[in-house]
Parts: sequence; structure tokens; C-alpha cells
Amino acid sequence: MRRNIVHMGASSLSYEIREIVLVARQIKQMGQEITWENIGDPVQKGEVVPEWIRDIVRGLVDDPQSWAYCDTAGVPETREFLAGNVNKRRGGVKITTDDILFFNGLGDAVAKVYGFLRREARILGPSPAYSTHSSAEAAHSGYNHVTYNLDPYNGWQPDVEDIRNKVKYNDSIAGILLLTPDNPTGAVYPREILLEIAEIARQNKIFLITDEIYAHIVYNGNERSHLSEWIGDVPGLAMRGISKEYPWPGSRCGWLEVLNRDKDENFATYVNSLLAAKRLEVSSTTLPQMSIPKVMGDARYTGHLDRREAMFDARAEEAVRAFDGCDEVIVNKPGGAFYFTLMFKPGVLNDKQTLKIGNKEIREKIEQLTKNVAPDKRFVYYLMGATGIVVVPLTGFQCAHDGFRMTLLETDDKKREWIFKTLRAAIEEYIES
Repeated sequence: MRRNIVHMGASSLSYEIREIVLVARQIKQMGQEITWENIGDPVQKGEVVPEWIRDIVRGLVDDPQSWAYCDTAGVPETREFLAGNVNKRRGGVKITTDDILFFNGLGDAVAKVYGFLRREARILGPSPAYSTHSSAEAAHSGYNHVTYNLDPYNGWQPDVEDIRNKVKYNDSIAGILLLTPDNPTGAVYPREILLEIAEIARQNKIFLITDEIYAHIVYNGNERSHLSEWIGDVPGLAMRGISKEYPWPGSRCGWLEVLNRDKDENFATYVNSLLAAKRLEVSSTTLPQMSIPKVMGDARYTGHLDRREAMFDARAEEAVRAFDGCDEVIVNKPGGAFYFTLMFKPGVLNDKQTLKIGNKEIREKIEQLTKNVAPDKRFVYYLMGATGIVVVPLTGFQCAHDGFRMTLLETDDKKREWIFKTLRAAIEEYIES
């Protein structure tokens, strides 16, 4: 090309969770049966959406309006319903229908939120980082994503002093991102930590973003929490959706709750730019939006949420028990979402360790792939080649710690038991090799 057409942030668009799928498919073609533990899709792992929710969706198919464009910001009745939920059920910041803005899934929302920031304005996010956020933030700026630490020795809780110092000494930081419950760690942040972070934002005149896609999947003694309840007078954006909650990941239906836009003129102008960007697309997915008042307003929905939380709580406990006594790893029981993160203690992994792989073609492929990679990525590839289990290396989440993330989504009890036992045995074999 006579001119360079590549965006300066293109190299930051990395998504280890799905990139590892390309390798797994090659290994599958060589004869290894694959067990997918990398992607958080409950439906693909066997969860069946309740019949009553499917009945609602079936009924909407017969509504001609569900086939049409909706308003740019979203279906008015749905936005009114969601704003009413915020105002009636939560307490805290009150919002209007105009403060709900729909997108084609939270991936679309994330792209817009970072893409329409001024390039010099940075968002400070957690490490381990969820790739969709970290890649989008880095791509918009053209520099590496700026992060604060989550502490594996303290249940993956945010290091508040690290946040405070990075905000104080880096005036390019315009906002702080939190994922609670967190992906990949499953950590849920207590109210006192959230209030501290809100105060840091207030003192430094920056805004907050929370990814609340798992806000209604919490357990292990934790309570559901929303940004509107603890943000005070700080401007903020809360990201919500139905993909993990119904669950309906294929719906591509997510939204923003805009909080305290009237507190800062610059923030209000920025929010208006998000709406202007949506106008260029006409509308977001109509039918899934129309389902929200009918599903979330149904008396059965609370029981549906409670049942799923109890289910994931039991599976999280099962995962923790599976690695009890494995002294080379650090395991924190998740408090929400449906992921489980295992961290190897420092110095445990090296570039000489292997697992036995009987298939010569697969073994040679894995040996080729593991040259000059991070230690945990080396383990993940050997695990895939030897057992077919696909997990995601923790360093793939812009993290300095070695480990991996897997899901708690397997619905077959015997297979889930096999996965945990196989992982435990593979770790022990690998470390001893």
C-alpha cells in the first residue's frame, strides 16, 4: 500500500480466550477429543434455558414489532422497565429512561465506550484483565492497557493503594474499570472497597465503569451489587446484559446505565457521542430487548436466579476441593460468575516440563508451539495435547502470574468430575517431569 492503513492500536487486539480455539481445532483434527473449558457459553456446555423463558421468546416471534427497527437507544418500554428497576429496587442514584442505552451485546458497548474516548484519556483496569476491555482500551490509545493489581493472596481483591497511586501520578487516567463479579477470577468486591474506589474517583474528578454482566450470579456469602447503589455523585457507566443471566449469549443484547451525567458537562458530552454513534447504526437487536420486561418482570425470575447461583456455588466448592492439598498452586473459591482461576506459585513452572502425549503428530505440534512462550501457556498447550482439555493461560489476561482459567459450566456431573481429576493429575505429572 502507498500509505500505511493499519491502525496504531491493531496489535493490541488480542483475545486469548478464542485464539486458543484455533490451536485446539488443529489438535482435534490430529485425533484428540477436545473438552472446551475456555469460553463462557452456558448453552454450549449443556445448560437449558427454562421452558417459561423460551415460551416468552416464542410468543414474541409472532409480534410483528419484534421484526422491526427499534429506537436508537432501545425499545422505549424496555428502557422504562429497566430504569424503574434501578429506581424502585436498588436505592442510590436515580435514573431516567434516557439513561438506558442499548447495544448489540456488551462487546459492542465496550468498543463504543473506549472507541469514542479522546485518545489521551486512559481507563485504568484490573490485572488479570478481561481481554475485551483491555484490548479495546489499548487499541483506542495505541499504548499498552494501564492496570491495577488484583491480589491472589487476598482472594483476588483490588489493591486499592495501587489504584490510588496510579490515579494520583498518571493524570492521563480519566476513569477506573471494575468487573464485579470479576472475569477471570470470579472475585466479588465488598462494599467497603467499592466505596473507597468511588471516593478515589470523586477526589480526582474521574468516572467509573463497571462491567456487571455477572451481577446476578453471586454466591459464597456475597450479595448482588450495582454501581448505582454505591457510586454516590461520581459519573459512571454500568454495563448490563442478558447473555449470562437468562442465559442467552446469542441474543447480543446489552445496555449501559448512565449515572450522574448531570454532574459533569464533559462526561455528558461524551455520553451524547455514544448515542450519536448508535444513531449511525439505526438500532440494536429488537426481539431480545422486548423480552426483558416479560422475563425479568415474571414472578419466576427471582427463583431462576437463586437456583443458578446455588448451582454455581456448589460447582465452585467442587473445584476448590479437587485441588485441596495441591501445594504448588493457589486456589481462591470464586464468589460469583462461572469461572475458576488456578494460579501456580512462583517458580513452580519452567521451560523443561512436559506431559506424556502418545500421538506423535500432536506431540511434535505441541513441542513446536511451546518454543519461547510464557510458562503457563506452555502448560496449557501440553494439557491440551495430552488430555484434550482447553483452558486459558492466566498470562493471556494481561497478568504477571502463571496459571489458567476454566469454566464451571459443565452440566454432566461425571464429566465435570473427570475434568477436575484429570487437571489435578496433569498438574502433578507436569510439575514432577
